[in-house]
Amino acid sequence: MVGSGASVLKRFRSSQLGGMSLPDYGFYILCATAIVLLATQAVLHPSDFAQILVFGVTQGAIYALVALGYTMVYGIIELINFAHGDVFTLGAYIGTAILGFFSLTEGSFTTINLIALLLVFPLVMLIMGGINVAIERVAYRPLRNAPRLAPLITAIGMSFLLEGIMFLWKGPATVHFPDILPQASTTVAGVFFGFKDVFVVVVAAILVTLLALFINRTRLGKAMRATAQDRDAAQLMGIDINRTIAATFFIGALLAGAGGMIWGLYYNTIYYQLGFRSGLIAFTAAVFGGIGNIPGAAIGGLVIGLTAAFSDSYIGSKWTQVVIFGILIGVLVFRPTGLLGMRVPEK
Repeated sequence: MVGSGASVLKRFRSSQLGGMSLPDYGFYILCATAIVLLATQAVLHPSDFAQILVFGVTQGAIYALVALGYTMVYGIIELINFAHGDVFTLGAYIGTAILGFFSLTEGSFTTINLIALLLVFPLVMLIMGGINVAIERVAYRPLRNAPRLAPLITAIGMSFLLEGIMFLWKGPATVHFPDILPQASTTVAGVFFGFKDVFVVVVAAILVTLLALFINRTRLGKAMRATAQDRDAAQLMGIDINRTIAATFFIGALLAGAGGMIWGLYYNTIYYQLGFRSGLIAFTAAVFGGIGNIPGAAIGGLVIGLTAAFSDSYIGSKWTQVVIFGILIGVLVFRPTGLLGMRVPEK
């Protein structure tokens, strides 16, 4: 009997139907259940559903920008850079500080507001890129060949350091971000579309597209992909590993800086611990899409943004974080590789 039971258990654990394991089926069953429930709401209350969809896509676009930084760094050096969320927040803080030098008119889109936006937006991105490269050089590069726990602890420490700097700079209270985008809006079939919603989605889509083109078409992008696949082989082929990793941190911080600016322009409120919460959610998005997979991080960000919006509306905002981190646990249990990730041999 014992042998028979062990045999049945072994067959149960290793059973596969149609090329998928039982955890895969569990993952897809959960996804299908969620889709059915949402489809029911879409049929019963189409206008409300569409409005929530707009908010979710807007929020997901911001999470996607932050998630891309997590997934790029992990894909190259297999480091979960927990300080990345605070780089995102610091970008918003630097943005509001620089915007303070302009004579802005809040609530309207004047010529000065447009000039300030066009100057400050790329400037913040470049500043955050430089800061992140310095962080990589000082905190992570000396530990590159150390046990994995060492750089992970260093990343957590760097997160606390950045939060402390923002705390000393602006204090614990929320900080107002200048409201310089137009208040224009329109309503289509009962669904409200604001200029801010369109701005966030369009800018995020442009940045993600440019990143995809850079990774796939440029020489440095190819070097980054080669380094992610096999660092030793890439070095033997003449690729400068240090330069490639620094470029990865730089590009990730460009997107984080853009995300911080977009968050401030959209919500007009920031605080020093914003990166902790938003960073964890963006990390969940990266894991959901497939950590190390760039398209997966973008899709994961959108899915998590939609999940947060639907949870706020249908379940309650108090439960939103429970739902999001429940998704993180579920993905790690049922499909550790995420939506678009794939199993690779241990490096």
